[in-house]
Amino acid sequence: MTASDNKPKIWTPGDWNAFFGFGTNILVNLLTLTALLRFVLKMPDEIVFGRILPATGLMLCLSTLYYAWLAYKLALKTGRNDVCALPSGTSVPHMFVVVFVIMLPISLQTGDPIKGWEAGLTWVFIQSFVLMIGGFIAPVIRKITPRAALLGTLAGVSISFISMRPALEMFTTPVIGVVCFAIILLSWFGGVRYYKGIPAGLIAIAVGSVIAWGSNLFGLNYGDMTLAKLTGSFSNFGFSIPLPAFGHIFSGFEFLGVILVTAIPFGIYDLVEALDNVESAAVAGDDFPTTRVLTADGVISLIGCSLGNPFINAVYIGHPGWKSMGGRIGYSAATGVVVIIFCTFGIISLMSSLIPIVAISPILLYIGMLIGAQAFQETPKSHAPAVILALTPHLAAWGKLLIDNSLGAAGTNAAAVGLDKLGQVGVLYHGLEVLGGGAILSGVILPAIAVFVIDRKFAIGSYFALTGALLTFFGLMHGEKIGIGESPVIACSYVLVGLVLAGCAKYAVVAPKPAEEEELHGHLPMAAD
Repeated sequence: MTASDNKPKIWTPGDWNAFFGFGTNILVNLLTLTALLRFVLKMPDEIVFGRILPATGLMLCLSTLYYAWLAYKLALKTGRNDVCALPSGTSVPHMFVVVFVIMLPISLQTGDPIKGWEAGLTWVFIQSFVLMIGGFIAPVIRKITPRAALLGTLAGVSISFISMRPALEMFTTPVIGVVCFAIILLSWFGGVRYYKGIPAGLIAIAVGSVIAWGSNLFGLNYGDMTLAKLTGSFSNFGFSIPLPAFGHIFSGFEFLGVILVTAIPFGIYDLVEALDNVESAAVAGDDFPTTRVLTADGVISLIGCSLGNPFINAVYIGHPGWKSMGGRIGYSAATGVVVIIFCTFGIISLMSSLIPIVAISPILLYIGMLIGAQAFQETPKSHAPAVILALTPHLAAWGKLLIDNSLGAAGTNAAAVGLDKLGQVGVLYHGLEVLGGGAILSGVILPAIAVFVIDRKFAIGSYFALTGALLTFFGLMHGEKIGIGESPVIACSYVLVGLVLAGCAKYAVVAPKPAEEEELHGHLPMAAD
């Protein structure tokens, strides 16, 4: 019998486990983005449930069906019955970046959340083409850029824009937030298995909801759950089909300068992340074609964006995990079908009125912890200082955003208060503004320079410094908008750094690296190191 005669099974018993686990993951992400749209961006419900979620549901359905089909083709080609589909969905890091770095600032600046939505659509539109075209250069970028730089800048986003808000929400309502956080930690970090293998995320959400609704019996109203809101959620029931949103996409181009600063670097990160996840699946035994995966992410994201979805699609990490629990082809396709039903018929509206946002916050904090920890765990120990350096631009951007929002709520701004007065109380506003401008890129360039200094590769470090000068000159780093000569003094500073590094590469007498010193003195590093 040839490989092509072995018809792969679409559904196996193990697909049930993967379906509930992966489906819960997707559901949590949908509830999260719904909460971000409604409560952070103050987006009207008719836009959230009538335009955005139907488009998101269609995108997710296309993605999960495509990767199920790709797994089916691989199983057919190889004659194997253990091929597992790649998991995919809305990119969680990008979900927070597009909300807090693009959509929220523009919504606050214009006073119109629709403008924020349009900017988000334009952001995804540009990223989609970066994904489709960038597949040819992604391997080069991955090869020349240190992992500490790529993961470090993502860790900066995870700490400042993913972890902090959920952590604050948890401790604002600790009876729900902290308890749900413990449930998640025990399972996802502690290895505790709950009754009949029920996913920890689902248990945390259920426990949080019970506490929230139960507290109403005692007049405590934890989680702000009310029957009025629950009743009102039924008004969003119905059948909403995705509609073209080309006009909204092109309206967002008026904010192109702000958008490009993050859309291009995050598009590049998507490429690297997709490559990593395809490689992870290959190690687990399923060798998917890289080009098809990268192209599919871009095309599917473009379709979703064209219909009103401001969230990028991505291949998820975790393929080996779903495969180990028995997931094959069917779990991916089944999840996509359920998701489009939930999003199209407004069922997500009911669920968001039943579940308090603070019950979801611990899951978001966990994700932020995982992303931040990865930057240290997956890089050499000697590069840890570079990872810390990668965090600083994002912390500066987060600090500036808090100050701007606080002053804005008081009806003023930093210029009106005076930078000197702010400086007298320890707020170096201009420093936050410069360091935090284009944090995604500066969070890559600065640690990359540090890594090559640590590794005594000064010449390569000088190239990254000159690249930083070029990006800064055009406003992609240390600036609020793209242009020519946006930050000339800082650009010149990077040029000088590049010259110093080039001089060191040619003339400096360099001390041996710490590991080399230990070897020279006859003390080899311990195996655990």
